[in-house]
Amino acid sequence: MKPETTATFDPAKLLRHMTHRPGVYCMLDMKGRVIYVGKARDLRRRVASYFQGRAHDAKTTAMLRTVADVEVTVTRTEAEALMLEYNLIKRHKPRYNVVLRDDKSYPYIHVSTDHEFPRLSFYRGTRRKKGKLFGPWPSAGSVRETLNQLQKLFQVRQCEDSYFSNRSRPCLQYQIERCTAPCVGLISREEYRRDIDHATLFLRGDSDAVTQKLVERMEDAASGLRYERAAQYRDQLVQLRHIQSSQLMSRTKGDFDVVGIAAESGIHCVAVMFFRGGRSLGSRNYFPHHTKNAGEQEIIRAFLLQYYGGREAPKEILVSRSVPEAETLAAMLGERVGRRATGRAGSKSR
Repeated sequence: MKPETTATFDPAKLLRHMTHRPGVYCMLDMKGRVIYVGKARDLRRRVASYFQGRAHDAKTTAMLRTVADVEVTVTRTEAEALMLEYNLIKRHKPRYNVVLRDDKSYPYIHVSTDHEFPRLSFYRGTRRKKGKLFGPWPSAGSVRETLNQLQKLFQVRQCEDSYFSNRSRPCLQYQIERCTAPCVGLISREEYRRDIDHATLFLRGDSDAVTQKLVERMEDAASGLRYERAAQYRDQLVQLRHIQSSQLMSRTKGDFDVVGIAAESGIHCVAVMFFRGGRSLGSRNYFPHHTKNAGEQEIIRAFLLQYYGGREAPKEILVSRSVPEAETLAAMLGERVGRRATGRAGSKSR
């Protein structure tokens, strides 16, 4: 039995002139609203599959009853089609698509490397900001916790530049050993830069290199009879080892995300764990909006497209189950950041 369509819509006429190239198709209702966006390797073959009398699931059958027109956009590659699909879903939030309702940008730690005495700060916004950005972190709380650890460990400043430039004496942060008071010259530029280098290595997940450098500088300070400075390095080593022992460390180095999906009573939850420099930054849960009877593969594909389509993906994404069009997704994400992104489903390499 052929699906019901509106009286003015003629699928055969539409398909007669449709291309076999890759692209995106939009299903429209009688009011011209986009109710579904799909990507196709072969537009004509994919759109024709809706109107050839084959059986469809309940969601597709319900959608086809309201289709009044189909608009297509041709692209050069499948990766371009995926990116266009992401943008159209984000713009229209179609009724029959899986939609990730999450427009919040993620927080980062910013290092203002253009300043003579760089500061560490909480940052949320475009990645085009000058300086170095580390993250993303799953929440503002996890960023502030890390900034607190960095301040204890390396005593680098976190104050605003306007506050820094108007100091005539050390502030309370110096008194409680959270800052070395570069604002009033109590530490040289070279010494301060070394502390910033240590903090940067820590943020990259290379704690072993930080430990080695601190040991070398402690021994150098002691041999030069600078015992107060040697004691500061010793205290930093103690705190660093304490943090290392209390953190969940991964067995491998590198930047990657782990994505899993679970369902109960028709509600799907997608969890993302963040690892940067081999160090766990925490996790975050999402509940994508979808129609009844949407499958897990459809949901995980839509989640990966919409989640990473709007932000920079790590080098590797580990997924709990196989993902439709995984290679095309990897190509799209790689094009956005200028490198090849890879993904793995379970223990199988993709």
